[in-house]
Amino acid sequence: MRTIGPRGRGSGRRAFRRSAVIRPAGIAKAGKPAKPARGRASKPAQKRAEKSEARRQAIVAAALEEFCARGFAATRIDDVAARAGVAKGTIYLYFDDKQALFREIVGTMLVPLVAVLEAPPPEIPIREVLGRFFDLFVREIYSTRRRDVLRLVMTEGPRFPELAEFYYRNVVERAIAAMRALLRRARERGELSDDTLIRFPQLVIAPGLVAIVWSGLFDRFAPIDVAAMMRAHLAALFEGCGP
Repeated sequence: MRTIGPRGRGSGRRAFRRSAVIRPAGIAKAGKPAKPARGRASKPAQKRAEKSEARRQAIVAAALEEFCARGFAATRIDDVAARAGVAKGTIYLYFDDKQALFREIVGTMLVPLVAVLEAPPPEIPIREVLGRFFDLFVREIYSTRRRDVLRLVMTEGPRFPELAEFYYRNVVERAIAAMRALLRRARERGELSDDTLIRFPQLVIAPGLVAIVWSGLFDRFAPIDVAAMMRAHLAALFEGCGP
């Protein structure tokens, strides 16, 4: 005997067949690919990522401001949070401590510039390479907040040797190695008369360090035209100052 269900609902078998086509979203019928959701999750996720990155950058910028104003030792995470406009706990979502903040500042502001020395066009003469590097120093370091990072390392490094070592390993050591490789290649091509600069590549960037120190101590009394000083230094390296 066949049992007839309530009016409009059909038999139990037909009702089961109709219920069987109800599938979770995104599950395709056999033999047909599922249609992807149209950006339901991607846009909110992208906005969250952008907001998180903006917050991270604000924290790093605030840390630099506080380090330069108070010194590394006197700066507290509370001070950085207040300047960045975030809760103290928010900073710990991104950074473990002040040292991590300092490493982030060096890594994002200075390390990328080392790559300019590490991969110059091989056909360019060494004098032109150094001239471009000096222009880069004036434009991207001395004329920006990166100058404050260098000054911070100079003033706080003796008290916090782990910070000085991080800066040395990630910036100074790489820059010196790249500079020495450039100078050695120039010597092989006959562009240098001896190996003095190869043995002491610090002589190349010496006026840049003088400019950083001078700007912090004496710039208000006797400002230096740093770009002109760097050009004069380049001429002295390759032409000499004597007759």
